[in-house]
Amino acid sequence: MSYMEKMKIGITAGDINGIGLEVILKTLKDEKVLEYCIPVVYGSSKVVSYHKNIIDADFHFQQIEQAVEAREGDVNILNCWQENVNITLGKATEEGGKYALYSLQTAVYDLRDGNIDAIVTAPINKEAMKMSGFPHPGHTEYITEQLGGNSLMFMVHDELRVGVVTAHLPLRDVADTITKELVMSKIKTMEESLKKDFGLERPTIAVLGLNPHAGDGGAIGDEDDTRIRPAVVECKKAGTLVMGPYPADGFFGSGQHRKFDAILAMYHDQGLVPFKLLAFGKGVNFTAGLGGVRTSPDHGTGFDIAGKNIANPSSFRQALFVAIDVARNRRQFTEDHANPLQPRSHKGGGHRKYRRNKGEEE
Repeated sequence: MSYMEKMKIGITAGDINGIGLEVILKTLKDEKVLEYCIPVVYGSSKVVSYHKNIIDADFHFQQIEQAVEAREGDVNILNCWQENVNITLGKATEEGGKYALYSLQTAVYDLRDGNIDAIVTAPINKEAMKMSGFPHPGHTEYITEQLGGNSLMFMVHDELRVGVVTAHLPLRDVADTITKELVMSKIKTMEESLKKDFGLERPTIAVLGLNPHAGDGGAIGDEDDTRIRPAVVECKKAGTLVMGPYPADGFFGSGQHRKFDAILAMYHDQGLVPFKLLAFGKGVNFTAGLGGVRTSPDHGTGFDIAGKNIANPSSFRQALFVAIDVARNRRQFTEDHANPLQPRSHKGGGHRKYRRNKGEEE
Protein backbone atom coordinates (compact mmCIF):
# COMPACT_ATOMS: atom_id res chain seq x y z
CA MET A 1 0.00 0.00 0.00
CA SER A 2 1.21 3.52 -0.79
CA TYR A 3 0.99 5.67 2.33
CA MET A 4 -0.62 8.42 0.25
CA GLU A 5 -3.31 6.13 -1.20
CA LYS A 6 -6.69 7.82 -0.86
CA MET A 7 -8.81 6.48 1.96
CA LYS A 8 -12.53 5.92 1.39
CA ILE A 9 -14.18 7.82 4.27
CA GLY A 10 -17.82 7.24 5.23
CA ILE A 11 -19.62 10.28 6.63
CA THR A 12 -22.89 9.93 8.52
CA ALA A 13 -25.54 12.62 8.10
CA GLY A 14 -26.29 12.98 11.81
CA ASP A 15 -29.56 14.61 12.81
CA ILE A 16 -31.11 16.09 9.65
CA ASN A 17 -32.61 18.92 11.74
CA GLY A 18 -29.21 20.09 12.99
CA ILE A 19 -25.98 21.54 11.59
CA GLY A 20 -24.39 18.21 10.66
CA LEU A 21 -25.02 18.35 6.93
CA GLU A 22 -24.18 22.06 6.90
CA VAL A 23 -20.65 21.49 8.21
CA ILE A 24 -20.26 18.38 6.04
CA LEU A 25 -21.14 20.25 2.85
CA LYS A 26 -19.09 23.32 3.79
CA THR A 27 -16.12 21.00 4.14
CA LEU A 28 -16.68 18.97 0.99
CA LYS A 29 -17.35 21.91 -1.29
CA ASP A 30 -13.62 22.67 -1.06
CA GLU A 31 -12.20 20.66 -3.97
CA LYS A 32 -8.83 20.36 -2.23
CA VAL A 33 -10.42 18.00 0.31
CA LEU A 34 -11.06 15.53 -2.52
CA GLU A 35 -7.31 15.32 -3.09
CA TYR A 36 -6.96 13.52 0.24
CA CYS A 37 -9.90 11.10 0.36
CA ILE A 38 -12.94 9.61 -1.36
CA PRO A 39 -15.92 10.85 0.70
CA VAL A 40 -19.11 8.82 0.96
CA VAL A 41 -21.99 10.65 2.69
CA TYR A 42 -24.61 8.27 4.10
CA GLY A 43 -28.01 9.92 3.83
CA SER A 44 -30.35 10.96 1.06
CA SER A 45 -29.75 13.08 -2.02
CA LYS A 46 -33.04 14.89 -1.33
CA VAL A 47 -32.03 15.84 2.20
CA VAL A 48 -28.53 16.76 1.06
CA SER A 49 -29.99 19.03 -1.64
CA TYR A 50 -32.14 20.75 0.99
CA HIS A 51 -29.12 21.57 3.12
CA LYS A 52 -27.04 22.43 0.07
CA ASN A 53 -29.53 25.17 -0.75
CA ILE A 54 -29.18 26.60 2.77
CA ILE A 55 -25.47 27.19 2.33
CA ASP A 56 -25.90 28.14 -1.35
CA ALA A 57 -23.16 25.68 -2.32
CA ASP A 58 -22.48 25.32 -6.03
CA PHE A 59 -20.91 21.90 -6.43
CA HIS A 60 -21.94 18.58 -7.94
CA PHE A 61 -22.42 15.33 -6.06
CA GLN A 62 -22.84 11.79 -7.33
CA GLN A 63 -25.66 9.53 -6.12
CA ILE A 64 -24.71 5.93 -5.37
CA GLU A 65 -26.42 2.88 -3.86
CA GLN A 66 -23.33 1.03 -2.56
CA ALA A 67 -19.96 2.19 -1.26
CA VAL A 68 -18.16 0.22 -3.97
CA GLU A 69 -19.63 2.66 -6.53
CA ALA A 70 -17.91 5.68 -4.94
CA ARG A 71 -15.76 7.57 -7.42
CA GLU A 72 -12.51 9.35 -6.74
CA GLY A 73 -12.74 13.11 -7.24
CA ASP A 74 -16.49 13.24 -6.48
CA VAL A 75 -18.66 13.90 -3.45
CA ASN A 76 -20.56 10.60 -3.24
CA ILE A 77 -24.03 10.50 -1.63
CA LEU A 78 -25.11 6.99 -0.67
CA ASN A 79 -28.90 6.87 -0.48
CA CYS A 80 -29.90 5.08 2.74
CA TRP A 81 -33.59 5.81 2.17
CA GLN A 82 -35.78 6.95 -0.72
CA GLU A 83 -38.90 8.35 0.94
CA ASN A 84 -39.56 12.05 1.44
CA VAL A 85 -38.64 13.34 4.87
CA ASN A 86 -40.05 16.19 6.95
CA ILE A 87 -37.17 18.42 8.02
CA THR A 88 -37.88 20.53 11.10
CA LEU A 89 -34.76 22.58 11.62
CA GLY A 90 -33.75 23.11 15.23
CA LYS A 91 -36.17 20.53 16.67
CA ALA A 92 -35.70 17.10 18.20
CA THR A 93 -38.10 14.80 16.36
CA GLU A 94 -38.65 11.09 15.96
CA GLU A 95 -37.92 11.42 12.24
CA GLY A 96 -34.63 13.15 12.99
CA GLY A 97 -33.60 10.22 15.18
CA LYS A 98 -34.91 7.60 12.77
CA TYR A 99 -32.95 8.79 9.75
CA ALA A 100 -29.82 9.53 11.78
CA LEU A 101 -29.97 5.87 12.82
CA TYR A 102 -30.46 4.68 9.21
CA SER A 103 -27.36 6.63 8.20
CA LEU A 104 -25.31 5.42 11.17
CA GLN A 105 -26.24 1.77 10.77
CA THR A 106 -25.47 1.66 7.06
CA ALA A 107 -22.09 3.35 7.52
CA VAL A 108 -21.08 1.15 10.46
CA TYR A 109 -22.01 -2.02 8.57
CA ASP A 110 -19.89 -0.88 5.63
CA LEU A 111 -16.96 -0.12 7.94
CA ARG A 112 -17.33 -3.49 9.63
CA ASP A 113 -17.40 -5.24 6.26
CA GLY A 114 -14.35 -3.38 4.93
CA ASN A 115 -16.22 -1.39 2.28
CA ILE A 116 -14.86 1.89 3.65
CA ASP A 117 -11.68 2.73 5.58
CA ALA A 118 -13.11 4.94 8.35
CA ILE A 119 -16.21 6.85 9.39
CA VAL A 120 -16.77 10.41 10.55
CA THR A 121 -20.04 10.76 12.44
CA ALA A 122 -21.99 14.02 12.36
CA PRO A 123 -23.74 14.93 15.63
CA ILE A 124 -26.93 13.19 16.76
CA ASN A 125 -29.48 14.40 19.31
CA LYS A 126 -29.93 11.98 22.19
CA GLU A 127 -33.57 12.98 22.75
CA ALA A 128 -34.42 12.38 19.09
CA MET A 129 -32.56 9.07 19.09
CA LYS A 130 -34.49 7.95 22.15
CA MET A 131 -37.76 8.87 20.39
CA SER A 132 -36.76 6.59 17.51
CA GLY A 133 -36.12 3.65 19.84
CA PHE A 134 -32.31 3.87 19.87
CA PRO A 135 -31.29 2.04 23.09
CA HIS A 136 -27.75 3.40 23.48
CA PRO A 137 -26.50 6.51 25.34
CA GLY A 138 -24.66 7.70 22.24
CA HIS A 139 -22.67 6.93 19.10
CA THR A 140 -19.74 5.40 20.93
CA GLU A 141 -21.66 2.67 22.72
CA TYR A 142 -23.48 1.59 19.55
CA ILE A 143 -20.34 1.57 17.41
CA THR A 144 -18.45 -0.37 20.07
CA GLU A 145 -21.19 -2.99 20.13
CA GLN A 146 -21.00 -3.38 16.35
CA LEU A 147 -17.23 -3.26 15.84
CA GLY A 148 -15.99 -4.80 19.07
CA GLY A 149 -12.97 -3.80 21.12
CA ASN A 150 -12.23 -1.91 24.33
CA SER A 151 -13.37 1.56 23.31
CA LEU A 152 -11.94 4.77 24.71
CA MET A 153 -13.45 8.20 24.17
CA PHE A 154 -10.32 10.07 23.08
CA MET A 155 -10.42 13.81 22.35
CA VAL A 156 -7.51 14.81 20.14
CA HIS A 157 -5.95 18.05 18.95
CA ASP A 158 -2.58 18.92 17.47
CA GLU A 159 -1.11 19.61 20.93
CA LEU A 160 -3.49 17.87 23.34
CA ARG A 161 -5.06 14.42 23.69
CA VAL A 162 -7.49 13.57 26.50
CA GLY A 163 -9.24 10.24 27.09
CA VAL A 164 -11.88 9.36 29.70
CA VAL A 165 -12.34 6.20 31.75
CA THR A 166 -16.12 6.70 31.98
CA ALA A 167 -17.93 8.58 29.22
CA HIS A 168 -21.71 9.05 29.08
CA LEU A 169 -22.39 8.09 32.67
CA PRO A 170 -24.28 9.97 35.42
CA LEU A 171 -21.85 11.48 37.89
CA ARG A 172 -23.43 9.62 40.79
CA ASP A 173 -22.37 6.32 39.17
CA VAL A 174 -18.77 7.22 38.34
CA ALA A 175 -17.03 6.26 41.60
CA ASP A 176 -18.65 2.83 41.77
CA THR A 177 -17.80 2.15 38.13
CA ILE A 178 -14.10 2.93 38.41
CA THR A 179 -12.04 -0.13 39.27
CA LYS A 180 -8.36 -0.92 39.09
CA GLU A 181 -9.03 -3.28 36.18
CA LEU A 182 -11.02 -0.68 34.24
CA VAL A 183 -8.36 1.99 34.67
CA MET A 184 -5.67 -0.46 33.56
CA SER A 185 -7.65 -1.42 30.47
CA LYS A 186 -8.12 2.23 29.47
CA ILE A 187 -4.41 2.97 29.98
CA LYS A 188 -3.58 0.00 27.75
CA THR A 189 -6.06 1.10 25.07
CA MET A 190 -4.66 4.63 25.15
CA GLU A 191 -1.07 3.41 24.86
CA GLU A 192 -1.89 1.09 21.96
CA SER A 193 -3.77 3.84 20.14
CA LEU A 194 -0.92 6.33 20.56
CA LYS A 195 1.43 3.79 18.99
CA LYS A 196 -0.83 2.37 16.28
CA ASP A 197 -3.00 5.36 15.37
CA PHE A 198 -0.67 8.31 16.02
CA GLY A 199 2.76 6.85 15.32
CA LEU A 200 4.30 7.40 18.77
CA GLU A 201 6.79 4.66 19.63
CA ARG A 202 7.15 5.40 23.39
CA PRO A 203 4.13 7.49 24.40
CA THR A 204 3.87 9.13 27.82
CA ILE A 205 0.55 9.15 29.68
CA ALA A 206 -0.69 11.13 32.70
CA VAL A 207 -3.58 9.81 34.79
CA LEU A 208 -5.83 12.19 36.73
CA GLY A 209 -7.27 11.41 40.15
CA LEU A 210 -10.96 11.04 40.85
CA ASN A 211 -11.37 13.02 44.07
CA PRO A 212 -10.31 16.59 44.96
CA HIS A 213 -6.53 16.70 45.47
CA ALA A 214 -6.42 13.06 44.25
CA GLY A 215 -7.91 12.00 47.58
CA ASP A 216 -5.42 13.82 49.83
CA GLY A 217 -3.99 10.55 51.10
CA GLY A 218 -7.42 9.07 51.74
CA ALA A 219 -8.83 12.09 53.55
CA ILE A 220 -11.20 12.84 50.63
CA GLY A 221 -12.15 9.38 49.39
CA ASP A 222 -9.98 6.30 48.97
CA GLU A 223 -10.54 5.52 45.27
CA ASP A 224 -7.33 7.23 44.19
CA ASP A 225 -5.19 5.16 46.58
CA THR A 226 -7.01 1.82 46.30
CA ARG A 227 -7.98 1.71 42.61
CA ILE A 228 -6.26 4.32 40.44
CA ARG A 229 -2.72 4.37 41.86
CA PRO A 230 -2.42 0.54 41.88
CA ALA A 231 -3.52 0.51 38.23
CA VAL A 232 -0.82 3.03 37.35
CA VAL A 233 1.82 1.04 39.26
CA GLU A 234 0.96 -2.23 37.50
CA CYS A 235 0.99 -0.59 34.07
CA LYS A 236 4.39 0.93 34.87
CA LYS A 237 5.72 -2.50 35.78
CA ALA A 238 4.48 -3.76 32.41
CA GLY A 239 6.55 -1.11 30.63
CA THR A 240 4.02 1.69 30.05
CA LEU A 241 5.34 5.22 30.54
CA VAL A 242 2.47 6.35 32.77
CA MET A 243 2.36 8.62 35.81
CA GLY A 244 -0.27 9.68 38.35
CA PRO A 245 -2.80 10.06 39.72
CA TYR A 246 -2.46 13.84 39.51
CA PRO A 247 -4.89 16.24 41.22
CA ALA A 248 -7.14 17.34 38.37
CA ASP A 249 -7.85 20.91 39.47
CA GLY A 250 -4.43 22.41 38.71
CA PHE A 251 -3.14 19.96 36.12
CA PHE A 252 -4.08 21.91 33.00
CA GLY A 253 -3.76 25.41 34.45
CA SER A 254 -0.18 24.72 35.50
CA GLY A 255 0.71 23.49 32.02
CA GLN A 256 1.55 19.95 33.13
CA HIS A 257 -0.49 18.57 30.22
CA ARG A 258 2.24 19.76 27.84
CA LYS A 259 4.68 17.23 29.32
CA PHE A 260 2.66 14.21 28.20
CA ASP A 261 1.46 12.73 24.94
CA ALA A 262 -1.98 12.03 26.41
CA ILE A 263 -4.00 12.44 29.61
CA LEU A 264 -6.49 9.95 31.01
CA ALA A 265 -9.33 11.56 32.98
CA MET A 266 -11.74 9.63 35.18
CA TYR A 267 -15.04 11.00 33.87
CA HIS A 268 -16.56 12.98 31.01
CA ASP A 269 -16.50 16.57 32.24
CA GLN A 270 -13.19 16.22 34.07
CA GLY A 271 -11.54 15.62 30.70
CA LEU A 272 -13.76 17.45 28.24
CA VAL A 273 -14.12 20.77 30.06
CA PRO A 274 -10.38 21.60 29.89
CA PHE A 275 -10.09 20.05 26.43
CA LYS A 276 -12.86 22.19 24.98
CA LEU A 277 -11.52 25.26 26.77
CA LEU A 278 -8.13 24.79 25.14
CA ALA A 279 -9.17 23.35 21.77
CA PHE A 280 -12.85 24.14 21.10
CA GLY A 281 -13.69 24.20 17.41
CA LYS A 282 -10.39 22.53 16.52
CA GLY A 283 -10.66 19.33 18.54
CA VAL A 284 -11.81 15.91 17.38
CA ASN A 285 -13.65 13.11 19.17
CA PHE A 286 -11.84 9.89 18.25
CA THR A 287 -12.99 6.48 19.48
CA ALA A 288 -9.82 4.51 20.19
CA GLY A 289 -9.61 0.75 20.67
CA LEU A 290 -12.23 -0.26 18.10
CA GLY A 291 -12.02 -2.70 15.22
CA GLY A 292 -12.44 0.29 12.89
CA VAL A 293 -11.63 4.01 12.73
CA ARG A 294 -14.27 6.50 13.89
CA THR A 295 -13.98 10.23 14.50
CA SER A 296 -16.47 13.02 15.15
CA PRO A 297 -16.43 16.81 15.58
CA ASP A 298 -16.27 18.12 19.13
CA HIS A 299 -19.68 19.86 19.00
CA GLY A 300 -23.34 18.86 19.04
CA THR A 301 -26.30 19.28 16.69
CA GLY A 302 -26.41 23.07 17.10
CA PHE A 303 -30.19 23.25 16.98
CA ASP A 304 -30.06 26.92 17.99
CA ILE A 305 -28.22 27.86 14.77
CA ALA A 306 -29.54 25.18 12.39
CA GLY A 307 -30.50 26.58 8.99
CA LYS A 308 -28.78 29.94 9.57
CA ASN A 309 -25.66 29.16 7.54
CA ILE A 310 -23.36 30.23 10.37
CA ALA A 311 -22.08 26.86 11.64
CA ASN A 312 -18.28 26.64 11.72
CA PRO A 313 -17.01 23.53 9.87
CA SER A 314 -13.49 23.63 11.39
CA SER A 315 -13.96 20.77 13.85
CA PHE A 316 -15.67 18.58 11.26
CA ARG A 317 -12.91 19.27 8.75
CA GLN A 318 -10.30 18.32 11.32
CA ALA A 319 -12.27 15.17 12.20
CA LEU A 320 -12.19 14.18 8.53
CA PHE A 321 -8.42 14.64 8.26
CA VAL A 322 -7.77 12.81 11.53
CA ALA A 323 -9.85 9.89 10.21
CA ILE A 324 -7.75 9.85 7.03
CA ASP A 325 -4.46 9.90 8.93
CA VAL A 326 -5.47 7.35 11.56
CA ALA A 327 -6.73 4.95 8.87
CA ARG A 328 -3.41 5.29 7.04
CA ASN A 329 -1.34 4.98 10.21
CA ARG A 330 -3.25 1.93 11.38
CA ARG A 331 -2.88 0.16 8.03
CA GLN A 332 0.81 1.05 7.89
CA PHE A 333 1.32 -0.17 11.47
CA THR A 334 -0.28 -3.49 10.60
CA GLU A 335 1.91 -3.88 7.52
CA ASP A 336 5.09 -2.88 9.35
CA HIS A 337 4.49 -5.40 12.10
CA ALA A 338 3.54 -8.15 9.69
CA ASN A 339 6.85 -7.54 7.88
CA PRO A 340 9.15 -6.22 10.61
CA LEU A 341 12.25 -6.13 8.39
CA GLN A 342 10.61 -3.74 5.92
CA PRO A 343 11.47 -0.04 6.44
CA ARG A 344 8.63 2.28 7.39
CA SER A 345 7.36 4.35 4.46
CA HIS A 346 6.29 7.33 6.57
CA LYS A 347 7.23 9.17 9.71
CA GLY A 348 4.96 8.80 12.72
CA GLY A 349 4.25 11.31 15.41
CA GLY A 350 0.59 12.16 15.18
CA HIS A 351 -1.77 13.59 12.62
CA ARG A 352 -0.71 16.42 10.34
CA LYS A 353 -1.90 19.95 10.75
CA TYR A 354 -4.21 21.34 8.09
CA ARG A 355 -5.10 24.90 7.28
CA ARG A 356 -8.57 25.46 8.59
CA ASN A 357 -9.88 27.21 5.49
CA LYS A 358 -8.31 25.28 2.65
CA GLY A 359 -7.65 21.77 3.81
CA GLU A 360 -3.99 22.08 2.85
CA GLU A 361 -1.12 20.61 4.82
CA GLU A 362 0.94 23.07 6.80
